[in-house]
Amino acid sequence: MTTYNTISSRILYEDNHLIVVNKLPSEIVQGDKTGDTPLSEDVKEFIRIKYKKPGNVFTGVIHRIDRPTSGVVVFAKTGKALTRMNELVKVRGLKKTYWAIVQNRPDKESGELVHHLIRNEKKNKSTAYNKPKSGSKEAVLDYKLICESNKYFLLEIDLKTGRHHQIRAQLAAIGCPIKGDLKYGSPRSNKDGSISLHARDIEFIHPIKKEKIKIVAPPPKDPLWDYFVENT
Repeated sequence: MTTYNTISSRILYEDNHLIVVNKLPSEIVQGDKTGDTPLSEDVKEFIRIKYKKPGNVFTGVIHRIDRPTSGVVVFAKTGKALTRMNELVKVRGLKKTYWAIVQNRPDKESGELVHHLIRNEKKNKSTAYNKPKSGSKEAVLDYKLICESNKYFLLEIDLKTGRHHQIRAQLAAIGCPIKGDLKYGSPRSNKDGSISLHARDIEFIHPIKKEKIKIVAPPPKDPLWDYFVENT
């Protein structure tokens, strides 16, 4: 029941077709070479216990967010929902908004960032360039400064494309690495190994019900995140 209780407290939305979970920074969405139990398996176990399902339970991974990142992750409970959600992903029908805590104030309080990213598979890192290069992919996001504390600034990110480490690389490219993100230039790590990047909400047209849905995830419990939630 430990898995059930851990997941049940973080369910943001559930119906017969979809289940949406607030991911913790330490979790991986889908299995990888680490061998750690992914969130997808924990969600599958949650469904099995809640509905007393015998045999295999279907849980379709629709999208992923980086392991040290927290926030909204949507899973499909049926093959039909997975197929239709995958079609939405292809046409950019999932509108994702992120919150990022950075230590440096951006030169402009809001704007559009357009970079060309090259991914280094060995280092698991992307580099942002101002001009296209061989093998690069265009990355676009809008940002705006929505709150600040004594030392940090909260940016709201409207993601236009879904590239590898896009937000992390693009913010680092304008001199605003995300708090705790050592890989992209933050001077210090966060105590729990997370980075201060949170998938705040997601909007889409429900694949079966055909109604607009917006799901909002509260950030991790932390004094700095608490401050920004209270003051936005």
